[in-house]
Amino acid sequence: MQHILVPIGFTESAQNTLQYAIDFASEINAKIFVFRAYSAQSKAGTMININSIIERETNLYLRTMVKAVDTKNVDVKLIAAKGSVVDSVLGIDDDLGIDLIIVGAKSNSIKEELFLGRTAGSIVKQTDIAVLTVPENYKYAPLKNVLMAFKSGVIKSKNVLKPLQFIVEKFSTKVNLLLVKTPNYTQEDLVLDQNLKKLQSTLTVTENATTFQGVLEHIKTHNPDMLCVFRRKRGFFKKLWEKNTILKEEFFTNVPLLILKGK
Repeated sequence: MQHILVPIGFTESAQNTLQYAIDFASEINAKIFVFRAYSAQSKAGTMININSIIERETNLYLRTMVKAVDTKNVDVKLIAAKGSVVDSVLGIDDDLGIDLIIVGAKSNSIKEELFLGRTAGSIVKQTDIAVLTVPENYKYAPLKNVLMAFKSGVIKSKNVLKPLQFIVEKFSTKVNLLLVKTPNYTQEDLVLDQNLKKLQSTLTVTENATTFQGVLEHIKTHNPDMLCVFRRKRGFFKKLWEKNTILKEEFFTNVPLLILKGK
């Protein structure tokens, strides 16, 4: 894991998210790319290049954010990209190869009921890069205990587990698997992929209406440093992926959430 992308918004939690990302990167010797997308349209008949001004202001904002944190000798690069967030992220990934995206879990919106806002939600929904969401004011700590929740042990993507495998190797992390038998599960769902078995420290099998309900039932028992889930078409967040915002009443965690997605 060498390249970490950190999208920065105008939020109070942005500085904390960046500091978490830098603290994590310093542990694994990774590079940080601090990123913000911008868009503007020049008015006809004006001599002012609006795009140039906004690009300059965006870079100034990013530099200010970086100066406000302890970079811990981590290699931090700034990226101000014109265009939509998702298109920019995809373009950066094509150019640099992004291994992980770290975003704040709180929305830019004043709506406190939001767990993921439009920016973070759209990145989770519309890209195939693993995403780590960081709760507001959460301070970095080495990842020693992970709860991984899923409703099928079938894994079709060869690289979907790479971020978690890296964390386990780097931090000797204990991975507690939580297999949630939801309605209409199949016997195939109960068979664990060999790569999942290799990560397994413990295995709990539970029956719940949804994967999230299984998490709610068992998260206090395991008291994890991080929750890990898959983003699948038929899995965790099935309905949540239909939109770019996620309500706290639909999902909420007070520990970092790693969302695995295979390219």
